[in-house]
Amino acid sequence: MTTSNTQTDLQSTGWRWAPWWVLAYVALLPAPGVAEAVLTLGALFTIFRLSLVRFRGGSQLLSAPAWALTTTLFFAYWTPQLIASVDASDHVHALKRTFAGLRYLPFLWLAAIAVADKRLRTTTFTGIGILVIVWSVDALIQALLGESPGYRALNALKVLIEHKPMCTDAEIAAADRIGGVLGPCNLKLGIVLASLSPFALHLAHQRARVPGWFLTAALLGIAILLAGSRASWITFGLVLLLSGWRILGWKGLTATFALGVLALFVLSQTVPQVAQRIERTRSAVTLSEEGVDHALAGRARIWGAAECMIESHPVNGVGPRDFRKAFPACDPEPGVKPAWGQGPALHAHQWVLEVLSETGVIGLLLWLSGIALAWRAWRFAQADAREHACPAMWAVVVTFFPLNTHLAFYSAFWGGIALLLVALYAGSLLAKDELAE
Repeated sequence: MTTSNTQTDLQSTGWRWAPWWVLAYVALLPAPGVAEAVLTLGALFTIFRLSLVRFRGGSQLLSAPAWALTTTLFFAYWTPQLIASVDASDHVHALKRTFAGLRYLPFLWLAAIAVADKRLRTTTFTGIGILVIVWSVDALIQALLGESPGYRALNALKVLIEHKPMCTDAEIAAADRIGGVLGPCNLKLGIVLASLSPFALHLAHQRARVPGWFLTAALLGIAILLAGSRASWITFGLVLLLSGWRILGWKGLTATFALGVLALFVLSQTVPQVAQRIERTRSAVTLSEEGVDHALAGRARIWGAAECMIESHPVNGVGPRDFRKAFPACDPEPGVKPAWGQGPALHAHQWVLEVLSETGVIGLLLWLSGIALAWRAWRFAQADAREHACPAMWAVVVTFFPLNTHLAFYSAFWGGIALLLVALYAGSLLAKDELAE
């Protein structure tokens, strides 16, 4: 195959669909199994298309630095799992799960390609922003009418196909917040909206400047307060800080946060679930061990168990996703009913502790090396490249912000979202058009 034919093939319509692979994955997050299938199909598509040209002509898709950064950041995430799997409690199963995780790499290449030039980047960022706004409106409709139209449609489709609902009656009854399109058995809407909110705010500011930014921030803020945990409140507060100071200045940003505090007060007086979270937070002021643990919803106990795992397996941890298996032996309060209900804790609820407890010091060093490379790429990028990558950069920063609690980064759901954001950051910061200029 000649070079010209190779370049023609790489520029053919197949790669123009890259943004739609990414948007399909994000749109189907309410159905995690289907979203995983889309991710796997996207990875296979990428491998197939690249194999047709024997992996030549890659510069027509991504700049060399974008290929390198996307791949390196993936291996900074994946390699700790491999090292930790060697002596995990069930090392055969752990190794199978780890090697299955290699499917993320070609999908990350596809995600980076989806933002590799201005046209593709606009499609991808705009699509994610629209999805976030639609999901927020859907959450407010549920708050007003008691049911999410998005969840109702997806549930009806699942019943039609599989003859069973997405959530059981017990899970619906146990829901303590709005689930929105994700449903009452997957109460992660708040943190998903918060982490993806930079794309919605960026879109609103592009289309309607400051008024659009304000209206979108208010819409997202109310939805996240109703649907989210306190971790998502912190995440969205960071998004407002990063996005708002450039658009509004410090005076406007101060007014925005004042309005946010007012909204939180009003909701705490009218919505019992919000009031419970405020009351739980206040108990930390007592500075007693019981008060702090109550404020953290039992996470102090989980973090104590994580510390035990780190001490007993400091080099490469207890194994990826084996926190739940190691928890009973490290539980600081055995026999006491946990604040989260029944069963062991599933993960450390904080990414530094998750990485240290499951993959050890080796894992943390590899993660920190990835963070250093991502920061170095930002530091030496041109001003225009930084500007175009801002939504993805903000999303990555707030998602990995260490002074917060987190979902499990080595789970399929949250790990997939986090890696997608990393790929969008690398691809947009080191885009072909930016480096060409």
